[in-house]
This record gives sequence, C-alpha cells and structure tokens, in this order.
Amino acid sequence: MASAHAIPSIDEQFEFTAESKRRVLMGLGAGLVLVALGCFLAASGGGHEAHAAAGAEHAEGAAHHAYKWTNRLWANVWLNAIYFTGASVIGMFFMSYNYLAQAGWSVAFKRVPEALPAYLPIMGIVVLAVFFLAGHDLFHWTNPDLYDKASPEYDPIIAGKHGFLNTPFYVIRVALYFVLWYMLWRMIRGYSLQEDLSSGTEYYYKSLRVGVIFLVVFAVTSSTSAWDFVMSIDTHWFSTMFGWYTLASWHVTGLAIITLTVIMLKEQGLLKVVTASHLHDLGKFMFAFSIFWTYVWFAQFMLIYYANLPEETIHYREIFSGFGGIYKAPFFINILLNFVFPFLVLMTTASKRTNIILKVAAWSIVIGHYFDFYVNIMPGTVGSHAGFGPMEFGMILIFASGFVWSVYSQLEKANLIPKHHPMLEESLHHDIN
Repeated sequence: MASAHAIPSIDEQFEFTAESKRRVLMGLGAGLVLVALGCFLAASGGGHEAHAAAGAEHAEGAAHHAYKWTNRLWANVWLNAIYFTGASVIGMFFMSYNYLAQAGWSVAFKRVPEALPAYLPIMGIVVLAVFFLAGHDLFHWTNPDLYDKASPEYDPIIAGKHGFLNTPFYVIRVALYFVLWYMLWRMIRGYSLQEDLSSGTEYYYKSLRVGVIFLVVFAVTSSTSAWDFVMSIDTHWFSTMFGWYTLASWHVTGLAIITLTVIMLKEQGLLKVVTASHLHDLGKFMFAFSIFWTYVWFAQFMLIYYANLPEETIHYREIFSGFGGIYKAPFFINILLNFVFPFLVLMTTASKRTNIILKVAAWSIVIGHYFDFYVNIMPGTVGSHAGFGPMEFGMILIFASGFVWSVYSQLEKANLIPKHHPMLEESLHHDIN
C-alpha cells in the first residue's frame, strides 16, 4: 500500500498552451482543405448520376431518388457527428455509474470523463442542421409520398411507422436527447467545481443523485437515440438489440478516449497520483467491454441469421453482397480492430500496466468503432458511392480537432484532481497487484 507521505501533490493545473492550440487549429485547417478537395473531386467525378444496379439491393432510399455528390458529404458529417456524440456522452455515463457504485478508484482522473460532454451542444446543432439540410438524401422516411396511398411510392411498412418516424416528433426527440444529456452534465460539473471550494459530502451526494437521474434517462435515450440516429436510415430494417449494440460501441470508444487522455496527461508530467493500478483498471474496462460489444455484435447477427426474415437480413445482405461488396472489408476490419486485436493485446496483466500497449489497444478501439458506425450508416445513405478519400479523412480531422479543443478547454478550467472529493483518499491509495 502507498504511504500517505509518498503521495504527490494534488494541486495540478492543465494548460492549453498556445502551441497546442496552434496544432489543433492546423488539424482543423487541414481537415477543411481535405474536405474541400474531396467535394471538388466528388462534384467533378459525375456525382449526379443515378444509382447503379447495385442500388437495387438496397431496401429503400437508394432506388427512389437520384444520387448527388452532396449525399456523401452529408453522410460523412452525420457519421462523425453520431460517433463524437457517443464519445462525448459516455463521459457522463462513466461518471454516473461510478457515482452510483460509490466507486473511489476513478476519482484521481475524474476530470477527464468530466470534460468530454462539453462537446454535446456543438454535436446537437450539427445533427439537427444536417437533418434539415440533407433531409430525404439521408432519411428516406421523410418523403411524404411514402404515406400517400394514391402515390406510386406509397410504402405500407414505412407508413405503419409514421407515428414514430415523423419530422416533428423526430426533431423533438433529438433536441431532448442533447438538452437532457447536456443539462444533467452541467449540473454534475457545477457540483464538482463547487466541491473544490468546500469540504464535506454535500456536493458528492448531489452529484450522486444527478448521476442516478442521468442513468435512468440514458437507459431509455441510449436506445431511442440509436434508433433515430442510425437504424432509421434503413427504415425497413430493425433489430431488437440495436440499442444495446450502439451503447456498447459508444461506451468502449469513450473508455478508450479516457485512457488515451489520462496517459497523455501523465506523459506531460501531470496526474502524478494516477498509478499503474488505475491504468490497469482502465485496461480491464476496455478489455471487458470489447468482449461485451462482440457478444452483442454476434448475438444480433446470429439471431437475424437463423431467423432468416427478409426485413431483417437485408442489412447484412447489403454489407456482404450489395453495392459490389465494398462494405465487406470495413465489416471484417471492424471485428478485427474491435475484438481480436484488443482481446489478444490486453489479455495479460503486464499489458494493462504498460502505457504504449494501452495506447495501441485504445487507438485500435477508437479507429475500429469508427468503422463500426461507417458500416451501419454508409450503406443506407450513399450505397455504392462510399469510399475512403480526402472527404472522409478531412471530416474526421475537423470533428476530432473540435473535440480535442473542447476537452482541453474544460481540463484547463479546474484543478486536474478533485481535491475535496470524499473518495479521493481511496483513489490515492488504490493498489492492485
């Protein structure tokens, strides 16, 4: 056990330096240039042609309207917005279940997950803007002809979902997700900052209550947001496990980002109170929830495979045999990066206590789950016109730069260690062998 006098100072301040800001802005600028180049190439490459025969494989949308090169742009914005929405909200999720469990081990680096949800308002604005600007290009169910029995495009299946999938109700739901998540985070963040100014347990128990409320809200909204953000793209397709599947993907991505940020801070000489035992536990979390994601991934696939219902199997038919097979490689890269590699790399105790190995595993998860959302979003939005080019890489840079700026700005606003947290002493003496 660590002795009291051996514990380093808990007064630490992160500085978002001018050099760091310059690098983030350079990343943002490079992203904008790449997206502009990608748009130019897409616009000059015959982007206004109609869907090819591969589009006939698609359950809907693709066969009903002409493809425009802007579809790929909107699809990339949507993909990154949903990916980084999940990475952000998981910071609140992580804090909330640690409060509910009254866990003390994570207090030493609590400011890291606490900083992630600050990006939510920007993502909320982007999501709503893309929905209104892209409309039918991304979401086939927004076409009013689908609900008109006199129209040749009338679709009885989609019409049957009109009570849930209609623009006013959809916009209300999406707005509520971001408002509730962000509002509850602002409360718990405020209590955390107030706790730094006074001792006692008052703000701890207030935070615990907010965390419990968030978990109840997120228990519902994590699933309904997954249906709205991703599954509604392929309106005919459905999966009863999709909410859990998306939550698992978001969760392990958030854990990987928390781990990378903690290691980055330690490499800068900060978070001295974070020990190999804390990193070991973060490694166990990534290892365990990579397995959990794989369990849900396989269970969803297995249930759909053996039931062999047309309205369910279309999703996997598109990936395996539709659109010229362009989604097959991302599908298998997905399972390789999200399960096989983290499982093998993080299996031993020593690997979970080695910074470089943790970083490699975490980056594998971060990249792998981008492919996860790519495979779920791109077939229903751009079909055979998907790819990896300047537009894709540029969009990732733009959103990632904004995310880093948001997180760094939050880390700078408070002491890196919540010095009056009642569980801090437990975290300082956290020791597992």
